[in-house]
Parts: sequence; structure tokens; C-alpha cells
Amino acid sequence: MDTQSLQAFLAVADSGSFSRAAEQLHLTQPAVSKRIATLETLTRARLFDRIGRRVSLTEAGRLLLPRARQILVMVDDSRRALGNLTGDVSGALILATSHHIGLHRLPPILEDYVRRFPKVRLDLRFLDSEQAYQGVLDGDIEVALVTLSAAPDSQLHARQLWTDELSFVASPEHPLSREHPLDLASLARHDALLPGPLTFTRQLILERLAAHGLVPAVGQSTNYLETLKMMATAGLGWTLLPDSMVRREIVDGRLVRLMPDAQPIHRPLGYLTHRDRTLSNAARSLLELFDTHAETPAAAAD
Repeated sequence: MDTQSLQAFLAVADSGSFSRAAEQLHLTQPAVSKRIATLETLTRARLFDRIGRRVSLTEAGRLLLPRARQILVMVDDSRRALGNLTGDVSGALILATSHHIGLHRLPPILEDYVRRFPKVRLDLRFLDSEQAYQGVLDGDIEVALVTLSAAPDSQLHARQLWTDELSFVASPEHPLSREHPLDLASLARHDALLPGPLTFTRQLILERLAAHGLVPAVGQSTNYLETLKMMATAGLGWTLLPDSMVRREIVDGRLVRLMPDAQPIHRPLGYLTHRDRTLSNAARSLLELFDTHAETPAAAAD
């Protein structure tokens, strides 16, 4: 089966648009339509319904979708396995990372990697940890450096590298800053600024409060921790952020560290790969470099 036609099929299915698929593949729209037509001829089935500007998968298209992904992953895997035989560290590497890790943990590692392996074409993608997690599962991303799930999918290899200690913080003008002692029940009565509903970090916060029979009053939410910090500094509510991220603001007096009567909350950070995927030499070299920067012993990898 024509892999280029399968790539076009997945691009249209994922984007819901022939024009957007053409942009992603750097092709003209007629070229994408021709590839879809070729695939429909090969499969003897209509794969998309086109009603006005809306494009949706037919029953045949929905049946083909997971198989198309699997075929392309297998082809890509075979190319990597053959390329690895040379021992050369080169080629394309898709690395996904969350914004916080990408800005605060990754730069020195990336600088070292680029210097050591200049022939690697690094495709760095900033994604929410949950999106990157799914991308590795789907085979679209080779390595993800993210907040790790408490219960990772069995198809994934998760290696913890670091631990973030999270601090409850608020503006010095916030009423909570004047409550001593402060407990979780008092905290939950005030508006919280939290990561998005589906994030691993938010789940850690909710689980800690739920253990005490509490549900936070969520004022606003965003997946960008820098934005949460800004809103907390402005006095819009309390939030929970990596301690390393708020130290300067605490020293400058723009935030205060709240001290609820509870154990610290920690979140694991590390990398993900797919267990059934043959890693490229470029990916293996990156993981080796990650391991040299780990705070967590390798024995705790899985």
C-alpha cells in the first residue's frame, strides 16, 4: 500500500480538512485529493464524506484509521532499524516537551546534545504533557520529556529523571497570607488558580485535597504555569507551582509561600518512549544524555 497516500489520509482525518492537510504535508490541495483518490481506489471504499466544507470519516475510513497508523509506524520503525546499523547518529528526531520543562530543565541538555550530534535534525515540539503522552502512544513522537502520569500506559516506558516539589503560593495581599496556621480546609475555601482539568499536575492537587474530603473552588485555569504565576502575583487567587519557579518572586516579595498543614506535593518529571518502537540512534543518544542529568536512580526507571 502507498505510504504517501496513507500519510495524506491521516493528515486529512486528523485535521478534518483537505486544505489543512495540504499545509501540513507541504503539498497542494489537488495533490492531497489525488492521493486520497488513489487510496480509495486501492481499498475499493469511500473513505471520507464531503458535505459542504465539512470532511468526516466514513465507516470504512474509521476502520482504516488505526491500521493506517500502525502501517506507517511499522514502516518508520523498519527504516530506523536499518539506519541504526550504520551506528551514525543522524537523521530526524521528534522530541516533545512541556513548556515548563522545555524552558527550565531542557536548555542545557539540548545545548550539549546539539553540540555533540550536529547531524541530527531535531524537531522540538512544545505540547501539554498529556498531548505528548498520547503522541508517543500513537507513534507520532519518538521521545517525550514531560510530567509523568501516576499510572502510565503499559505500552510506554517511563523513566523518572527529576522530582518537582510544589509550593502553595499567593500574593502577599491575599487574605490567606495572613492566616496562621493555615490548613487545607481554609485553602479550599478561596479561589484556586489551577492547571487545566485533564492535566496530570491538577490531578495531583485534586487527589491531595480529596484525601481530606475537600474540593477546591477553581477561579481560573490554564495549562501555562507562567500564566498561573502571573495571576497569583496579581492577587487573583492561590496556586501550586514548582518551588524552583517561584523562589525569585518570594525573595522579591511578590509572592509568599503558604504553609498548609499537609505533606508537600511532588510531581515526577521524566521521559517516555514506546516499548514496541525501535529507537533511532539519535533518540538513544538523547536518552543517554538525559540519564546523565537525572536526580533519580536508574533502578527506579519503570
